[in-house]
Amino acid sequence: MLREGTAQREQEVPGVVNMPKIEENKEPDNEQNANSMLVGFVRKSNAGRAIKLSINTSSFQDCATFVTSDGQTYVQLIVSLNALTGVIDGSRAVTSISQLNS
Repeated sequence: MLREGTAQREQEVPGVVNMPKIEENKEPDNEQNANSMLVGFVRKSNAGRAIKLSINTSSFQDCATFVTSDGQTYVQLIVSLNALTGVIDGSRAVTSISQLNS
């Protein structure tokens, strides 16, 4: 059946309503991309009262570091806030810990 005012042919099925298209989330959910290195993962403890960080020691050794004015050396790591919230509320089991490559 052709609808008035349309050049395309659309079939109508009695009792079926076309659902509106859902916009895709353009924001990367996973912290992993070509400009980052996987270092470890985050999950909730078995008791559910803490967050457990598991860091791969080999990957950690490969991380870039920076030195503060007092001479201390640090590694800067990133965890997606959206993904971490999902781990905390139970909608995700795990998320990654990464370091962004410059």
